Amino acid sequence: MTAPNASERRVCWAARDELWRCLDENKDDMSRCQKLQREFESSCPAQWVKYFSKRRDYLKYKEKIQTEGFEPLDSSAKS
Repeated sequence: MTAPNASERRVCWAARDELWRCLDENKDDMSRCQKLQREFESSCPAQWVKYFSKRRDYLKYKEKIQTEGFEPLDSSAKS
């Protein structure tokens, strides 16, 4: 794989930003953002798509922890 040039990176990042905006506006309902998902996947290298998807999940989790706090599992509870 060759690294994307500056122009290709800008296209990829713009596609990612549009997808993330759509997901934010539609409460992560991917069915409403399918077209943008396809554009994102076609504009970015597969490794970047995977990375950005994990990054979004991490950022959403971090935001949730910061706003709602962290509650550890009850260690005395048995499965």
